[in-house]
Amino acid sequence: MTTTLKHKRILLKISGEALCSAFGGFGIDPVTLRNVCIELAEVHALGCELGLVIGGGNIFRGLKGSAQGMDRTSADYMGMLATVINGLAVQDASRSAACPRA
Repeated sequence: MTTTLKHKRILLKISGEALCSAFGGFGIDPVTLRNVCIELAEVHALGCELGLVIGGGNIFRGLKGSAQGMDRTSADYMGMLATVINGLAVQDASRSAACPRA
């Protein structure tokens, strides 16, 4: 069976919360991360190019730290680092899920 793709390229925003456990909380749930990346690999295997925008709100939000008295710039930098952490996690899990260009 051949699949005709409606879109050959997709830009997908994955929030940090999408990497948490289905039961809530924060951080990165390895099972959830793996399942997301397996689904991304399946879409890629159909011939679709994927671009990902990763969020970091599951680890730290700059506004929250700022509201608790932290310097706003430091709080924002921590949020940006959280985004990098999530990006590295998705990259590694995508490679494990056989997505060749992750």
